[in-house]
Amino acid sequence: MAAAAEGAEQVTKIGTGGRRIRARYTCNPGYTPVSDCFCVRFSPDDKYLATSFANGAINIYDAETGKQEFVLNNIEGKDGASPLPTTQLRWRPHSAQSKTKSVLISVNAEFDGQILHWHIKSGKCLHTITERGNQLFCLDYFADGSQFATAGRDRLVRVYDEATKRLVQTLQGGDMKETAGHSNRVFSLKYHPQHPNIILSGGWDNTVQVWDTRRGHSIRSLWNCYLCGDSVDFTSDGSQILTGSWRTENALQLWDFGHGDNAEMAETIEWKTATSQSTCMLFAAQCSKDAASSMILAGGSQDNEAKFFMRPPGGRDVQPFAALVSLPKPVFTVDFAPNSRMAAIGSADGQVRVLDIV
Repeated sequence: MAAAAEGAEQVTKIGTGGRRIRARYTCNPGYTPVSDCFCVRFSPDDKYLATSFANGAINIYDAETGKQEFVLNNIEGKDGASPLPTTQLRWRPHSAQSKTKSVLISVNAEFDGQILHWHIKSGKCLHTITERGNQLFCLDYFADGSQFATAGRDRLVRVYDEATKRLVQTLQGGDMKETAGHSNRVFSLKYHPQHPNIILSGGWDNTVQVWDTRRGHSIRSLWNCYLCGDSVDFTSDGSQILTGSWRTENALQLWDFGHGDNAEMAETIEWKTATSQSTCMLFAAQCSKDAASSMILAGGSQDNEAKFFMRPPGGRDVQPFAALVSLPKPVFTVDFAPNSRMAAIGSADGQVRVLDIV
């Protein structure tokens, strides 16, 4: 891997494998002052790329071309105090339960955090839910779109019914033997791909909690995971958990989800390579959405880069194959397209870089 010139971002190939990445386009909404990009998400049909920013705005791009199609929550011209960040986005999964496609859900860090349902083509906010006194940092849908969950400053995980938009359950605490719930802010949330009763969450308290809605509390914990962004994920088959911690050592880790009360460390994925001793404190980590979860993408601060890895069947001996290096600012968010042919990387410089995976 060639060393990048100071300040010049580069796409690099690592190792001898067949996979590589190439730059496709960069989205720059041109906000003044520059507004950090906090979340990027491809739509379920690979048509659109949704992006959210520190100024509250949500920009929707054509995923193929990078052309801006829609702007939601436009803050220009509004009176009063400037809005707080739109911290995370999720597309509502396409399912038989709803005829309306192109619905996006967002959460924000207002002091009374809001969950907003958007119809992107009309630009209309379809529904607003307010969580009084709680800044919201993360959310996720279950795969069939029937329910979603949120979490943030108040350390609780709330589960909502999508059809009625009603709060159906609040998860908190643990069994007081092995688990105690969260003791600090929660920045990442993920449903199990097959089981709507299982939810992961992680944040500043150095744990990932495994919640079971049938019990109403945390049933087990992964320890020593310091999550500061959207950096917990399940593999597509639910067999492994991926965590990305904001630290220079042992940042990217895979865990075997197991059964019962077991979730054991499977592998710490080495960030350094033979040609680069760079380290990365991770804000974002994700498995690809193909059935085998054959790739992993993660990025963060320190050396301001994002790295792609191949995850072999069985999830052992994960190896890097490409990287986007020497970015001017930290990587805050990453997302694989559902078809696994593209990836988006959002940065604190307010830009979104989209790459082809070939």
